[in-house]
Amino acid sequence: MNDPAALLAAVAAGDRAALRALYDTEASRLFGIAMAILRDRDAAADAVQDCFVKIARRAGQFDPARGEARSWMGGIARYAALDLARARGREIPSDDPALGDTPVEPEALDRVLAGESGARLRACLALLDPKNREGIVLAFVHGLSHAQVAARLALPLGTVKSWIRRGLLDLRECLT
Repeated sequence: MNDPAALLAAVAAGDRAALRALYDTEASRLFGIAMAILRDRDAAADAVQDCFVKIARRAGQFDPARGEARSWMGGIARYAALDLARARGREIPSDDPALGDTPVEPEALDRVLAGESGARLRACLALLDPKNREGIVLAFVHGLSHAQVAARLALPLGTVKSWIRRGLLDLRECLT
């Protein structure tokens, strides 16, 4: 059984083998989400561990009528990574090679959009107004808060929140 929704139902019923199967099928994808936000393998691994603890505890809350299981788990992974990033503070790599840091500019959106499951998302993102798309990508792919997006785009916070909200509504409409 590789259906994430069925596995979540089994996890909710206390089936530990289903949790293991869910981990085996989804951990690498959730790790990719965490890496895109945290840009640190150890921190991403911690976020995935926290994510699966939350999945195990909240599996009964998943409602297939409200969305796909993989999206639900992706949201948990995203919030686990964001919580960890906030807890440890954002570390910004230095350009000074003497410090041992190497600046990394990951192509996080390309990884998210890769494969068949990303084709629909890619098409819907392309239909969005560029300002809405940019805000969504900065917030949901790169893990920036609304305030950080506003600072990066040099726009008022309320404007950024409105753009992201409108973009998410349009994206939801396109994906359904």
